[in-house]
Amino acid sequence: MVNQEKKLRDGACISPWQLAGKDLVSHSTDQKKHETFDTIIIGGGITGLTTALLLQQCGKKCIVVETKTIGFGTTGGTSAHLNTFFDATYADIESDFGKEESKLVAKAGKEAMAMIKKLATDLAIDCDLAVKDGYLFAQDEKQVEELSKILAASKRAGIEVTETAEICVPIPFQSAIIFTGQGQFHPIEYIQKLAVAFIDLGGVISENTFVNEVEKKGDLYHATTPNQVFTGSKLVYATHAVPGVNAFSFKCAPYRSYVLGVTLKDDHYPEDLAYDMMEPYHYFRSHEIDGQSYLIVGGEDHKTGQGDPTQAFESLETYIKQYFNVKEVAFKWSSQYYIPTDGLPYIGPSPALADAYVATGFNGNGMMFGTLSAMIISDDILNKKNDYAALFSPSRIKPLAGLGEFIQENANVAWHFISDRFKTEEIAKLKDIPNDTGQVVEFEGEKLAVYKGPRGKVTALSPVCTHAGCIVNFNPEEKTWDCPCHGGRYDIEGNVISGPPLRKLARYK
Repeated sequence: MVNQEKKLRDGACISPWQLAGKDLVSHSTDQKKHETFDTIIIGGGITGLTTALLLQQCGKKCIVVETKTIGFGTTGGTSAHLNTFFDATYADIESDFGKEESKLVAKAGKEAMAMIKKLATDLAIDCDLAVKDGYLFAQDEKQVEELSKILAASKRAGIEVTETAEICVPIPFQSAIIFTGQGQFHPIEYIQKLAVAFIDLGGVISENTFVNEVEKKGDLYHATTPNQVFTGSKLVYATHAVPGVNAFSFKCAPYRSYVLGVTLKDDHYPEDLAYDMMEPYHYFRSHEIDGQSYLIVGGEDHKTGQGDPTQAFESLETYIKQYFNVKEVAFKWSSQYYIPTDGLPYIGPSPALADAYVATGFNGNGMMFGTLSAMIISDDILNKKNDYAALFSPSRIKPLAGLGEFIQENANVAWHFISDRFKTEEIAKLKDIPNDTGQVVEFEGEKLAVYKGPRGKVTALSPVCTHAGCIVNFNPEEKTWDCPCHGGRYDIEGNVISGPPLRKLARYK
């Protein structure tokens, strides 16, 4: 792998967006943190920063509170595809929501794409934003039939798509379609400049600040951190997972996707975007960073805390070497996303908290839906009508659309809640655990989440997730403890790094 300097992200693996020279932005704004803000925005990824900038541009006074640094979470681990077609296909959206709603989703995707282009242009952001075609291809008869339905439904929704006899990757296929007007960019370069523009307008960013409690007193929200309390009239959770145990814990399922950045011996890098229809599917694109081209390929998704991360990377590498002349696997990393039960994200006013907003369930389309979330939420705060607010409302009721997925995902959660308590190994001595790995074990009558460092230092934590009480599993690639129920993730010291938990794992001496 290439020589890399470690940058902050929510795991040990490094994405190409974190190359040396691509430092995440950091700002000191201590003198303004004690003000009362119009809006407190928790989360410093594309959703939070776009929301903050749109509000600040309209004269609102906002603060962005980020647990680590800007881009630390999913935005720093995305593969950065920009699409007007989504993981929930237009055929699925038609079936579950209706044809008019399908057209509305297509229109929303186009407006989100236009917003990214507008901000990049207006702010002169050099983020490698490029317009690309997107190829979706079928490899067996069942996929061919499904692709035909996707083509017809996408056209009815108003998306520019046609059949094609060629694709941009050297992979055998039976049929394919091509979506025009898709795109890609460098996500960290993009949001860094959003952050700079936000601060130039008087906005405040507080990095390395974990919000461990939110309470509304009178007309103001109080967001409590270890060092101070921020106050504001409105609150936005731009964190994917909504903290605490709530309806979204059951309406959104956490998944991890695995990505490789590889160099090729023959320089045959695809010029456009491509997606197969396997389960889980694979996705492809190229990106040049500091003069070096990389093929970026991802897939092998599974529920957080329930698959084998090492096997996922190995399978992905084996797969890509079947079709490309790989010189080196320069990067490998994974990222978390949430699948909504009925296919569409939940964006807008919180059903449980007045003057609070949520944005979750983006599936694998975080850059697009993060931008759309900012548009919907900022319009509501500014008392502007938004054509998409009702369709994506967190309060919507679609009992049939997501019922099967809801039952399946939550039966899986219940199974892990019970079964994971009865399968830990009895280990007589901690020396039996290999260095640089972690394991949930029984030791002297206690159940422990034990990590042994590269030099043998042992860190012992409670394995019980502080969110809903499930048992965490060790992720050997990202060096994290991941909850298989709702996607809570902790570092090897037990600190919360993502997901809905508000408290760290208890530590044993």
